Amino acid sequence: MTPEERQDLIARYKAGYEEVIESLKDFPAESMTAHPIAGKWSAREIVHHLADSETAAAIRLRRLLCEEHPVIQGYDQDEYAMRLKYNERDVAPALEAFHAARANTAQVIDQMSGADWDREGSHTESGRYAVADWLKIYSAHAHNHAAQIRALRAALQP
Repeated sequence: MTPEERQDLIARYKAGYEEVIESLKDFPAESMTAHPIAGKWSAREIVHHLADSETAAAIRLRRLLCEEHPVIQGYDQDEYAMRLKYNERDVAPALEAFHAARANTAQVIDQMSGADWDREGSHTESGRYAVADWLKIYSAHAHNHAAQIRALRAALQP
């Protein structure tokens, strides 16, 4: 990854929260729990997933930076959604958690050295897992879910 590509991904990562907020703008409150697209999460479930995923992402990056060859544990996101009752909980605390975790991690990213970008560990589901892999995944993650929220809104239209 070139320094320019890295900077583009970092900027995308930092813009992720605002992209999600924009996708939720004027989303009908009464439809936050709706499943207008078969097999897809509701907008409320997506927001809770973002909070939990961002929390996990923050720890993953810190482990990559502070431990020698850490094992990064995968998790079943659908089990989280079901067992943690994503569709029954208020999204306000989840949005705050997502925002805080991402803003805090952005500060860590801004302080990283060239050697930090070369660190890696192993992911229980995908094998080799480098800091650059982490950045590629999480720079796109919020944007992908914002697009899903927009698709849900479109699917709600008569």
